[in-house]
Amino acid sequence: MLQRNIGRSFLKRSLYLRYKISKIMKALVIGATGATGKELVNLLLENNDYEAVSIFVRRPIEKSHPKLTEHIVDFSNVASFQNVIYGDVLFSCLGTTLKDAGSKEKQWKIDYDIPAEFAAVAKQNKVKSLVLVSSYGASAKSSVYYSMMKGKLEEYLQELHFSQYIIFRPGPLIRENTDRLGEKISVKVIKFFNAIGLFKNLKPIATSFLAEKLVKSPKALPEGMTILELNSILKL
Repeated sequence: MLQRNIGRSFLKRSLYLRYKISKIMKALVIGATGATGKELVNLLLENNDYEAVSIFVRRPIEKSHPKLTEHIVDFSNVASFQNVIYGDVLFSCLGTTLKDAGSKEKQWKIDYDIPAEFAAVAKQNKVKSLVLVSSYGASAKSSVYYSMMKGKLEEYLQELHFSQYIIFRPGPLIRENTDRLGEKISVKVIKFFNAIGLFKNLKPIATSFLAEKLVKSPKALPEGMTILELNSILKL
């Protein structure tokens, strides 16, 4: 009986992996106008594993592609556009800084409420995979506000029980042509410490590099929940 169960389990996994390799996917993206999101959308459009890319944005972007569908939406009312939240994999890249948001309450709305509400509708609409861009140190129990917020979002999304749930926890991101002075300084400081062997777990990575890993993750990783810290992201 044990051998039979093992055989069935192996066959089921083999069929699933074969299905994943051959399946062409439709991607949904929130946060498509951010540094990582822009890179992600460009790569998805050029990748043959994705037949269609739907982005959800507040205002039109200057981009045209046969595979691209742009939805101009009001994120404060996700229910008003739930009928177009259909696909195979949701990439959640939405996020902001406290400075840009203006207050913790507004940052919570962008970094937690909108991704949570959107993902809940996506799950209801049978989207199978969720790929989340979170952050190094994310923990619902953290005393750091940003890390706590990201950790609580991770936990909420876990309770939605997507068939595949992938969490990326990168450290500092190198954004091309960024105008954030504090970000530029922190990246330079961390690179200095990296050069002398310190803070390797906080090694900055380019948003373009992160986007490459996001694109390949749904097919490269198994069902269930996978958390990718920096070392795992580099090896993916």
